[in-house]
Amino acid sequence: MIMSTFINIAFSDSPSMSFLMGFLYSPPSLAAVATTLVLVLLLLKVFHGRWSSRERPLHPLAGTIYHQILNRKRLHHYYTELALKHTTFRILGARGFEGWYQTKIMSGLLGDGIFAVDGEKWRHQRKLASYDFSTRALRETSSQVFRSNAAKLARIISESVSNQEAVDVQELFMKTTLDSIFKVAFGTDLDNLGGKNQEGPRFIRAFDQSNAIIFRRYGDIFWEIERALNIGPEAKIKRNIQIIDDFIYKLIHEKMKQLACQDVDSEERKDIISRFLIFSKEGPKNINARYLRDIVLNIIIAGKDTTAATLAWFLYMLCENPLVQEKIAQEVTEVIGPPPGISMAEFAELVTEESLNKMHYLHAALTETLRLHPAVAVDYKSCLSDDTLPDGFRVKKGYKVGYLPYAMGRMKFLWGEDAEKFRPERWLSDDGIFQPASPFKFASFQAGPRICLGKDFAYKQMKISAAVLLHFFTFKLANEKKRVRYKTMLTLHISNGLHLRAYNR
Repeated sequence: MIMSTFINIAFSDSPSMSFLMGFLYSPPSLAAVATTLVLVLLLLKVFHGRWSSRERPLHPLAGTIYHQILNRKRLHHYYTELALKHTTFRILGARGFEGWYQTKIMSGLLGDGIFAVDGEKWRHQRKLASYDFSTRALRETSSQVFRSNAAKLARIISESVSNQEAVDVQELFMKTTLDSIFKVAFGTDLDNLGGKNQEGPRFIRAFDQSNAIIFRRYGDIFWEIERALNIGPEAKIKRNIQIIDDFIYKLIHEKMKQLACQDVDSEERKDIISRFLIFSKEGPKNINARYLRDIVLNIIIAGKDTTAATLAWFLYMLCENPLVQEKIAQEVTEVIGPPPGISMAEFAELVTEESLNKMHYLHAALTETLRLHPAVAVDYKSCLSDDTLPDGFRVKKGYKVGYLPYAMGRMKFLWGEDAEKFRPERWLSDDGIFQPASPFKFASFQAGPRICLGKDFAYKQMKISAAVLLHFFTFKLANEKKRVRYKTMLTLHISNGLHLRAYNR
């Protein structure tokens, strides 16, 4: 295998082990760390005898959750250091990584959506989504939505230029990607970027707060008690989920009424929820508004943070590599060939799928960004039965096998001696044509049966946004002395945002 992996072994069913997971995201007290260390050392001693007595070897034991606690602010760097040393290794973890516990934690918000289920429900949603993403109607609709929102974003940045103000582009990307996925999913204008719709922002606040509380549960062993008593953050998430449900169900019921009253062919339905409603008639009998609500919320999560974070890292890399920024702007101009004095909206309309396919250098620069700053820096799979990996080491049922796109992007044996250097040219042939790599080497979109269905849509949205912005603006860091860092969470966000200054070209 050329993937870098690590085996996360849950060593206790006790809720206290789940509490340890939260230390990665909220600093523990000294006493708590000391207690954890003693517990880990005792468990290591117990399990060492068991592992050493087995016939086939296990992967090298490289660390424990205690080491993850110490490196919580640089966790992906820590994993990279281990991966460069061992390639595949074990870490003693906690039940917070176990599949059943993650499902339990996320179920209140994500329900039976594709990120929180497996088995038949996963296969059903995957099948419907696979068909849906391949339709011409959805491709055309999404392209128009992306172009419109890219022009709107450019106008907002233009105002910052006029006012000589720095802008947090990561926050702006979060808003515009959310507007885009909502339009594509529901056919509804949320206008989170423009801020004119009051009902939409109320939904978003509830959604984002609920996301944060769900994440907090990993470090709170009392969250189930709080939920039962309806106190603290659990009382807040209950109110927020009610706001979310009211908003989502209203849209679903409106779509149901439209489908009942209109005789429109499914191919003409241009939003995802309408198409799910049509084709769900052939699915499991438990398809209902609740199930559709879960599906859509998972789609929103998939389409918002990952694309927005990648665009933020992309502009950061261009600020660090101004020659690359200029080469992309030049390519966009050469491909589009816009007339002088064209407006932002008019230019966005010229960024067609045909023109995007000719922007090989832009595609390479975005891919190079994802190589070094993958939206999901570490991903886990559950081991359903005992098995032996190609390297001869074995894994047991119940182990969590994680693969590390962040670490893999920095491995010299995969990418050469300049693996840590941002160099889009590595993706181009001698005549400047983009050359893709194996998804098992470039794992930012996963690989195999679970490869990301929205990969092409993500590239299209990122390329349209980048083409429009870089044609009209040059970007520089607002504070070139301030170091840009990632925030340790489920997706690779830039900590505290990315503040840039834009200048008219």
